[in-house]
Amino acid sequence: MPRRELHEASIPLRHRSSTLFSFTTIMSRLFVFCLTFGLSLYGLTEMYGVLSANSITQLQWLFLVFFSINFIWIAYAFAQACLGFIVSLLPSLNQHKEAEPDFKTAVLLPIYNEDPTRIYAAIKAMRSDLLEKAPNQYAFFILSDSNQPDAWLHEEAILSPTLTADPACPVYYRKRTDNAERKAGNIADWVQNWGHDYEAMIVLDADSLMSADCLITLSKRLAGSPKVGLIQTLPTIIRANTLYGRLQQFANHCYGPIYARGLAAWHGLSSNFWGHNAIIRTQAFAQSACLPILPGKAPFGGHVLSHDFIEAALMRRAGWGIRFDTDLKASYEEAPPSLMDVITRDRRWCQGNLQHKAFLFSQGMSLPTRLHIFSGIMSYLSAVFWLTLILIGLAIAIQATVVRPEYFSNPSLFPTWPVFDAERALDLFYVSMALVLAPKVFGWFIALLNFRRCLSFGGPILLTLSTIMEVLFSALYAPILMVSQFGVVYNIFRGKDSGWSPQSRDDGSITWKESLRMHKVHTFVGILLALISLSLNLDLFYWLLPISAGLMLSIPLSKLSGSQRFSRTINTLKMLRSPEEKADKAPIIKQFEQSFNQQKGPTLTSLSDLLHHGDLLTLHLAQLNEDDTRPMIFHAATVTAEWKVQHAHDVEHLEGMLSRDEKMALLSNPHLLLTLTQRFA
Repeated sequence: MPRRELHEASIPLRHRSSTLFSFTTIMSRLFVFCLTFGLSLYGLTEMYGVLSANSITQLQWLFLVFFSINFIWIAYAFAQACLGFIVSLLPSLNQHKEAEPDFKTAVLLPIYNEDPTRIYAAIKAMRSDLLEKAPNQYAFFILSDSNQPDAWLHEEAILSPTLTADPACPVYYRKRTDNAERKAGNIADWVQNWGHDYEAMIVLDADSLMSADCLITLSKRLAGSPKVGLIQTLPTIIRANTLYGRLQQFANHCYGPIYARGLAAWHGLSSNFWGHNAIIRTQAFAQSACLPILPGKAPFGGHVLSHDFIEAALMRRAGWGIRFDTDLKASYEEAPPSLMDVITRDRRWCQGNLQHKAFLFSQGMSLPTRLHIFSGIMSYLSAVFWLTLILIGLAIAIQATVVRPEYFSNPSLFPTWPVFDAERALDLFYVSMALVLAPKVFGWFIALLNFRRCLSFGGPILLTLSTIMEVLFSALYAPILMVSQFGVVYNIFRGKDSGWSPQSRDDGSITWKESLRMHKVHTFVGILLALISLSLNLDLFYWLLPISAGLMLSIPLSKLSGSQRFSRTINTLKMLRSPEEKADKAPIIKQFEQSFNQQKGPTLTSLSDLLHHGDLLTLHLAQLNEDDTRPMIFHAATVTAEWKVQHAHDVEHLEGMLSRDEKMALLSNPHLLLTLTQRFA
């Protein structure tokens, strides 16, 4: 698995797609380009007309620039959604080839300080499904990167019952003590040590779940397209139990397919990878997708943080087709439970996406790949441009109110009045709002047309009310996310590294104190925005109220976002429902929830527990490297842990003496563990 360079020559696409597939891809790209260009030209022309009713000041020119950036971005998003809407109305033309695979597929579950009960339940459900439908074709690998000692011991205790060498569908566990390159390094370690035996690997997340039919179809499609290197599925969100989770879940089910079909149509064989719920050709990945190390220090240099986009880009540069199959069902994931969890996740994602600027103009990348990278960067920079546009508009209003106009600045019989075309501005506002809301309307309309799908959302009335509720709450949460992402981008450009923290996947409840700490700046910005606009003009106050209201209410809105009680109330009213919440939900979800609710494994977090469970101690020792040929490296935590092992009165005394780093060093050192067992077993 050779490490790739930032700049390398591209290899022509190996896969020769059908004439129909090539034609629809080209036409889709033309459609997106022409619609984006046409709408952008209209918006820019209209805004110039609004501002040039008399003469344009320097501040208005700046406003025009930032308006143009924002309008082009929403026009581009609308064009893709519009394409997806058209594709949804037409019968499927592209049928992907399938063939019986003559290889075994590995299912990889990288975990990092996760709740192991979810992993246990997911593996148990997927494995039982595969044993029935595809024995001897799949193997599971739990790839642990956990760096907390209690989390490490707990996951071994919970997951050990799933481990089996049964050739019909074995389950393996590997704990990596060196967390180099994070998840990308975790996958690369598996590829280099075990990947030779598996021609394909299906990468999941800790919250992923896929049915056997979906897993089998992925293997068949990869076998049927030998020059395709990666096939990405469209994961649907399940098991949301908070307000914010339900909002994401409903949007994912109702609007998500519209966006996805539009993306898949113009991506063709140059699609993207989202890091999970996808099948990858192992050899192709090994040959082409080892990430380069970026020059400089974090946050922009070093190891690539958001690996998935770039891995897909490198595989496409090496000539492998990357495909997005949106028709595959029963590919699931879970969503962050609260607004605070989304903001925390955004810090890592934002840094990773901004890192990608190094690849935007690197040699060998195809145009669709560069657009994927640019879209990832813009997904966070757009918050900066949006907030900047608001502030410039406010500055123009202040200037018009405070600064005395020069009525006779030019020699003329008539004064030069500071005017703009208000009617034209209002029309442009309506068009802008239509572009923003249209994708949601498309999703609602497509759901209405399909009777069974409409019923799965509760019927036409509940579907409509749920759509309205989602739009209103999204409008309130949007300015909070805007200011948060602005702050994240600012900190990253200041050189602040976001680190690598595990994602919250369970209870999203937060205290009022936590909400106040997180959102006091948002509240202050909202109040300041409201007071300034109110002092200038009442109409301006109302105009900015959708933004200032969300910011002023950020503390209670954040608290409400993680509320399970409010979520249960919404569910009782049958609002924001998804198809997977029906009584006849997918069998794989039923199996998962049954295993998750019944799982009562031991909670092993102490050294005393480890010493009293011989099987778990054997499993733990089997994960450690006992190679004595390695050069001796001084490690302070190991030295102090060894001293404490030698001088502790008993295991409980030792537990109280050890720091987190020392306990981790002890658990990572087989010789120290053997010394421990000899003293206190």
